Amino acid sequence: MLGDEFGKVRKLVKRGLCKSYVLLTNARVTGSSEEAIRAQLLACGVKHPLVLDGQWIGNTIAANRELRMFVPRVYGLGDLSQILDDRAYVQASVLALSARDQISTFVVTDAYRKAAEALSDKGFVLLLGEPAVGKSSIALMLAISAADNWGCVNVKPRTSEELVQRWNPHEKDQFFWVDDAFGAVRHERHLTDGWARDLPHVMSAVKNGARVVLTSRSYIYNEARPFLKTYAYPLLHEKEVTVDVSSITRQERQQILYNHLSAGDQEPQKLAQMRPYLEGAADANPFRPEAARRLGLKAFTSNLRINEADIETFMSRPHRFLSDVYSQLDVDSQAALALVYVSPEGLLSPLRLDKRKRNVLEQVGSTVGAAGRALASLVGTFLRSVVDVNGASAWVFQHPTLREGFAAWLIDQPHLLPVILSGMDDEALLNQTHCLTSQDGQENGILLGLPAPLYLDVAKRFARIFDEWPEGSCWTDDTIDYLGRRCSDEMLMTFLSAYPSLPSRLTDLIPCVSDAPEPAVLARLRQKGALPEIYRRRVVENMGDLAINCLDTSWITEQAWDQILTDSDRAAIFRRVRTSLVPRLEEAIREDWTSEWLRSGRVRNPLELSLRTYRFAFEGIGDSVTARFFRDALESFLGDQQVEVSDGQGVLFAAPVVDASNKEHSRSLFSDLGEGV
Repeated sequence: MLGDEFGKVRKLVKRGLCKSYVLLTNARVTGSSEEAIRAQLLACGVKHPLVLDGQWIGNTIAANRELRMFVPRVYGLGDLSQILDDRAYVQASVLALSARDQISTFVVTDAYRKAAEALSDKGFVLLLGEPAVGKSSIALMLAISAADNWGCVNVKPRTSEELVQRWNPHEKDQFFWVDDAFGAVRHERHLTDGWARDLPHVMSAVKNGARVVLTSRSYIYNEARPFLKTYAYPLLHEKEVTVDVSSITRQERQQILYNHLSAGDQEPQKLAQMRPYLEGAADANPFRPEAARRLGLKAFTSNLRINEADIETFMSRPHRFLSDVYSQLDVDSQAALALVYVSPEGLLSPLRLDKRKRNVLEQVGSTVGAAGRALASLVGTFLRSVVDVNGASAWVFQHPTLREGFAAWLIDQPHLLPVILSGMDDEALLNQTHCLTSQDGQENGILLGLPAPLYLDVAKRFARIFDEWPEGSCWTDDTIDYLGRRCSDEMLMTFLSAYPSLPSRLTDLIPCVSDAPEPAVLARLRQKGALPEIYRRRVVENMGDLAINCLDTSWITEQAWDQILTDSDRAAIFRRVRTSLVPRLEEAIREDWTSEWLRSGRVRNPLELSLRTYRFAFEGIGDSVTARFFRDALESFLGDQQVEVSDGQGVLFAAPVVDASNKEHSRSLFSDLGEGV
């Protein structure tokens, strides 16, 4: 094996470039083999030959925890039990066995290094990024490293409430990993409210030795952030622990793509055909490691045309290809995926189907036995099997973008939409669908678009939610938000006909109205002439009370109020603020409600923002005298509180960007794929 190498060594020795020679191999080297190799190297002129074999590599890995944390792919080289102690092995092996492919294809990026350092130094990491950029893979490697480095017991809760329940103050070394902490496809307000409520317990756990990793899509976190108490818990916005995982260098992109193609099941002939276009695929914008994984699998590329344009489109815009892939699956596989789709928390294993899910199965055209076999065959490509904190097994989509791709496919299957809708529970309905028209578009994240013929069914479901929760709940808040942002005018009017009491449910406002979903719905009802004057006057009166008693300036800053307030309404609120708030402004700032509002965490420095808004608003209407009162109050408040002026957006890491056009003229990383074909 070393015949050619010895010739190179002689030439290097003659040039004075090879006094020492180190042979590093994972092959087994016997004593006689090592003696022969050393003798040959000495004969070539090497003064200091050193042979390090597979046993040395294994011993070095086992002895060096720091190495394993920052080169985590070594966990895939052999038996974890040779590296970890018993307790850590049991915990980490469950994670490793369920994601062996992720370990074998993982690439250490700048984002991973920052996350590992933050976890070591701070005990807390928030991983942010676009869909399918590798947040969960980084979290998985951190979990295994934590089991190894600190002997952590790994727990993978789904919510903040589960994390708090599983935290044991007497167990110093626990590792908690929460994927999609604030929602998988869209912001789920009830999850964020849970984090706002439970953050004191979470940070107490971190302070007492627990380590916590949260992941979230960037656009979801940006929507959730105003509801979190970021000013009270610096760990949430310190740049050392917030990592944007989308900043992947060109070299890292190529290595990720290479690893997935090497680990996939593509035929060598197809890899050879792809080879000329792979550097362009790695330069796709945005680059998604999950798309790289799919490019390496036959299941996703059977109809992919091998040319530059189609491969780059496959990498950057995957939903079109996914829809085609789902169309090619057999009926049993489509039925199995439909069952998983209508089960947002996962489809329990073994199969236990209620009436709604059994109806989904029958309408798609499958049976329990056939769907069960299909579920097993889909694991590893479209699905993965997970175990929750209670030990229950379930099937979930391999990646959230696969769920979104299935939604894109369902949109083109109108005959299936009614049965899919009937199979959804309220949570799935609110979090996975929209009732917008094609002209309205939809927010980030592909949701299932429901057509107009299904609006009445959706409206009846929403009416039931309102009837079941007359005093309000997270479900009614989510439903109001749905009506404000994710339904067409036709759907809103359909719901109003099914639930005429809607306007009366929207008039009770709370401080920080800008965070509430009610104004958006009220504005739309007013625009359609469907907001009775009695309820409009009631909500205007309530807003005026909050403007005085809570310094709430939503009526000035939020666009929805332009539809709700008349010019005379706005002038009346200005007058109330001038006559009722200004004379007691200093007292109002120091009243107990102020500190309570500050603790609410709705926005950063809310009192400062309100004082600024009132100052500029009164200047805008030409009332400089009143504006001066707010200016003086603001200066006094800032001086007393020593609050640093900030835009409230926090700080995110941004890894250095490598110029993709600066291509070195060197051997391509992909040159050996399909070699010999």
